[in-house]
Amino acid sequence: MIGIPLALFMFNAGEWAAHKYLLHDLGKRKGNPFSFHFHVHHQQVRKHGMYDPDYEGPPWSTQTQAGEALTLIAIGAAHLPLLPVAPFYVATTWWCLDHYRRVHKRAHIDPEWGRRHLPWHYDHHMGPNQDRNWCVVWPWFDMLVGTRRRFVGTAKELADRLKTQKRAMDARVGRKPPRRTPVPLDVLLGLRKRRAAA
Repeated sequence: MIGIPLALFMFNAGEWAAHKYLLHDLGKRKGNPFSFHFHVHHQQVRKHGMYDPDYEGPPWSTQTQAGEALTLIAIGAAHLPLLPVAPFYVATTWWCLDHYRRVHKRAHIDPEWGRRHLPWHYDHHMGPNQDRNWCVVWPWFDMLVGTRRRFVGTAKELADRLKTQKRAMDARVGRKPPRRTPVPLDVLLGLRKRRAAA
């Protein structure tokens, strides 16, 4: 049973580290396999008030979703050999991966839900410093290492709230998500650049 709290802690620490070092430190460099996170996902979210149209549709429909889904599957598969010796640890890790996928997607499809239920993630995207608040599911590791910075409910956030809500609403209402073709695996892994749509 000790595997349950251990897995929760390791998952939270792991998402903090992956978000900070892989998706931001490496991902800020264009051409890096992780660059979709900062140069696509962050740009969409800032432009659309936390809403990201790339989260509409199935996981393989956009580079953002497919990259995230493949990473979560790889992490889950890497834990498979531990199943016979640490079943509670592995099961909890798998639950965390599934939970991450569900809440992260919902936060970017329904920005008001994200602001209310994952304010630390809203703070990461919409706050003045996108290099803080690395945790998505729970803010524990950010609090532990001092990278948690509150934005939701501050005077600045409240002053911009109507404008932010309008941007999200305009991006969502009356627009069908663009038709997307599946992202080839070699493009996802950064082995080949995707040609710009004509």
